[in-house]
Amino acid sequence: MESFSLILAIVVVTALAFDFTNGFHDTANAMATTISTGAMRPKIAVAMSAVLNLVGAFLSVEVANTISKGLVDEAGIRPEVIFAALVGAILWNLLTWLVGLPSSSSHALMGGLIGATIASAGVGAVHGDVLVTKVLIPAIAAPLVAGIAALLATRLTYSLGKKADGDASKKGYRAGQIASAGLVSLAHGTNDAQKTMGVITLALVAGGAVAPDSDPPMWVILSAGIAIALGTYLGGWRIIRTMGKGLTDLQPQQGFAAQTSAATVILASSHLGFSLSTTHSVSGAVMGAGLGRKGGVVRWSTATRMFVAWGLTLPAAALVGALAEYVTGFGNWGTAVVAIFLVASSAVIWKLSRREVVDHTNVNGVEEEPAGVVTTAIAAVTPPPAGPSEELAATIPAQASAERKPSTTTTPV
Repeated sequence: MESFSLILAIVVVTALAFDFTNGFHDTANAMATTISTGAMRPKIAVAMSAVLNLVGAFLSVEVANTISKGLVDEAGIRPEVIFAALVGAILWNLLTWLVGLPSSSSHALMGGLIGATIASAGVGAVHGDVLVTKVLIPAIAAPLVAGIAALLATRLTYSLGKKADGDASKKGYRAGQIASAGLVSLAHGTNDAQKTMGVITLALVAGGAVAPDSDPPMWVILSAGIAIALGTYLGGWRIIRTMGKGLTDLQPQQGFAAQTSAATVILASSHLGFSLSTTHSVSGAVMGAGLGRKGGVVRWSTATRMFVAWGLTLPAAALVGALAEYVTGFGNWGTAVVAIFLVASSAVIWKLSRREVVDHTNVNGVEEEPAGVVTTAIAAVTPPPAGPSEELAATIPAQASAERKPSTTTTPV
């Protein structure tokens, strides 16, 4: 009993650590467009998002029940299995954060859980029907639905805004962005915080601490909400840069359309118990908003890297989870080895991230890779200059753009 209590405590702490990484990994879902358009200052934006993530954690337990009761068979699942699953999810979150890719924390968690469960109890312990209907289908449908909705909403806002005063309209959309960003943060709390609640509840059931088919206890809901809020406040600045500037250049109208569309999709899925990826939803909405503005552009090189990461998330986390479960099967020393590996790997990733620091002071910096795409997009919506001074006039925007670049940008010699 003493050994069991220790492993259960380790599982709970590791689950909250995953929830923390989920918070800073997915902050971009709510706040990237608001920060990139200047509607809110970065630190204020992530603080607001953190508070609303905490509030959202208390609004529903449907997604938590999908994780704890539906995805895998509770019978035969040991606490060590949950620990191994969390190792796979945390490492994938940290790796994708390091390279600034908005991958799905939800799918990392479920991939780790599926891999560890198969390694422990076989393929039959995974409920394939739940995996398909509540995980895989929403993973494909969510970005498509959010993207189409954002594209149509963007075109509608620009159409309605033609008759409105330009400055007043932009101020109104910036206010709308703040409201819609708050809605996405609330939705993120109702969906993503619940996944950690579900995992902890599954571990408690596996360890005999609560009865099977139980809802998450109140202390689980509270601790998961606090962990994701703290992670959100730190701000996943690398991913915010990719979502806000790397995919497309957004104006306030587009940011408002993208966030409203994504929040609607996420809240609806939470109500239905779908373990939806907020990352997929918001990314799809951002791309849809980028395509919805005349002359807008989506940087498909960045989008392609995101799609590859999305496709790798489930199998990569599952593989790490399965290997971790195999090692924990050797007993307490095996569990200790996995724990040491997790801590050491996390430390190495953090050390690598210090080579190029991205924080609230440079999150809106212009990246080198998409610079050509930015220039093309500007040229597409800018009328050609007239007269013999055409070449001189064309250099003025480029010079102004160069002056606005952060001081860290290296000027080619």
